[in-house]
Amino acid sequence: MQRAELWAELMELSADERIELVENLWDSIAQKDLPALTPEQQQELDRRYAEHQRDPARASKWDDVEARLLARSK
Repeated sequence: MQRAELWAELMELSADERIELVENLWDSIAQKDLPALTPEQQQELDRRYAEHQRDPARASKWDDVEARLLARSK
């Protein structure tokens, strides 16, 4: 099957079905097969981790983050 045909067939799926497919595809990629972080990405992760180490109390709990995000989407 050609990519264009596959794409057309995938676009016939509902949004929920496409999301499930993407989740399954992502889960099928082994950690070792993920691309390496760019130097900029690694630098940002290091910066954020150092900031957290300096002041862990500034971190937000997931429930609070989720509530803020859901409030924004209304």
